[in-house]
Amino acid sequence: QVQIVESGGGLVRPGGSLRLSCAASGFSLDYYDVGWSRQAPGKEREGVSCISGLNGSTYYSDSVKGRFTIFRDEEKNTVYLQMNNLKPEDTAVYYCATVDSLDIAKMKPFRSWGPGTQVTVSS
Repeated sequence: QVQIVESGGGLVRPGGSLRLSCAASGFSLDYYDVGWSRQAPGKEREGVSCISGLNGSTYYSDSVKGRFTIFRDEEKNTVYLQMNNLKPEDTAVYYCATVDSLDIAKMKPFRSWGPGTQVTVSS
């Protein structure tokens, strides 16, 4: 069965770090573009980051650039989002999916965003 599942969210203090996982089963992520999005309470969904399945190029929104890193572990068939120096405004539910574009503002999931994982940054 083709499936992709997010995990790794939690509660952290400002300046802390989390690593989110997007694990695939039933297919290989190697040749797919994979994206992360997030949605804060009462706000619109926004794209966060994506990684190319063709050449590994990475892309980030201006708000997370320099703090977040997206990367693959091909042996584990997983895409990660390493989040450092977290800020309260990063609080949101984070989602991943194989996506149709490397333009963060336009990317859409091929199937759907997953149920998501909650990230809360608070002192």
